[in-house]
Amino acid sequence: MQRLYDFLRRHPTWVDGSWAALLLGISGFTLVSLWEPGKEPGVMAVPVVVGLSLVVALRRRKPEWMLVLAAVIGFLQLVFDVEELPANFAMLVIIYTAAADGARWASRFALIGGLCAAPLAMMRWHTGEMGLPGSVLVAAFQIVPFALAWVLGDSIRTRRAYLAELEERADRLEREREAQSKVAVAAERARIARELHDVVAHNVSVMVVQADGAAYVLDAAPDQAKKALETISGTGRQALAEMRRLLGVLRTGEPEEGSEYVPQPDVEQLDELIEQVRTSGLPVDYKVEGTPRPLPSGVELTAYRIVQEALTNTRKHGGENAGASVRLVYFDDGLGLLVEDDGKGAPHELYEDGGADGRGHGLIGMRERVGMVGGTLDAGPRPGGGFRISALLPLKSAH
Repeated sequence: MQRLYDFLRRHPTWVDGSWAALLLGISGFTLVSLWEPGKEPGVMAVPVVVGLSLVVALRRRKPEWMLVLAAVIGFLQLVFDVEELPANFAMLVIIYTAAADGARWASRFALIGGLCAAPLAMMRWHTGEMGLPGSVLVAAFQIVPFALAWVLGDSIRTRRAYLAELEERADRLEREREAQSKVAVAAERARIARELHDVVAHNVSVMVVQADGAAYVLDAAPDQAKKALETISGTGRQALAEMRRLLGVLRTGEPEEGSEYVPQPDVEQLDELIEQVRTSGLPVDYKVEGTPRPLPSGVELTAYRIVQEALTNTRKHGGENAGASVRLVYFDDGLGLLVEDDGKGAPHELYEDGGADGRGHGLIGMRERVGMVGGTLDAGPRPGGGFRISALLPLKSAH
């Protein structure tokens, strides 16, 4: 049964043709029954029946053309005095079709024609037996089917338009959800890349510096070499702990059971970070201005990572005798950061557009972090030599 229904939906002309054949047969039988001496329906009755049957057969393929054809046939009926036949039921059908599927002008034309059809028929074939009031009443009742056919068709058109709008809205929302998902995935990948870079670059940089120092003083000062190796060991454990935390979040969204939980770093841990940098051989002058107070976790993490990356870059690019200074300033509506060094400074390609060779990910990560909290970042060489990074982090995020 479902297959038959689907077949009929795919071939509406076949369905309309079947109804047209039925209407043609009933109207033909009516014409034959009226064919009596003195009661011939007229030579125009056959073309009227055939034409109206054709209107039903092609109503969904050419609704506007079939509406015009039905109007012409109705006019010919009035002119050649062909009274109502069962085939005139096609008038109701084409009015419904024009209102449901036709162009707007066809829908309006169908409404006007339907409202005029009954009064014109009453005036053409009025016998006078019912009187004027009776004729008017009958005409009013005959208008009702035409009006109902148009109203039903127009309501079908409105319902289809509403469903089409809902489908379009659903498709648009689906496309927006897909776009948002892609953006979220890209943002998450960037966040993970920043975290991995900050953890790996900083800790490995410390380990490399300490390893080079240990190798240099291994024979001359074994105690200093031992201390450097202990620093390497502690830094490596810290890096592994943070890597486990990141991998646990990637797998399950939470740290794995039994793994060491490392909280997100904040500005309170800057003392420990700077002390670690000093131990690796880079002198750092650290000052805090303003009244320290709790800040949003995103702002504190961003501040910590900026200082961490800036000092890592100083170790990598500043040279042997470089020194750095860190200023942390608490404002009423934000947090200011200033990290400067007096070294050689980073190569030009590392802070302009991320570098043509794809390097400079640390500065890119800084800008991304600052942008996420709605802040501003300025990074570049100092006029007197060295490198300077300045950031302003507002307490309220721009997003």
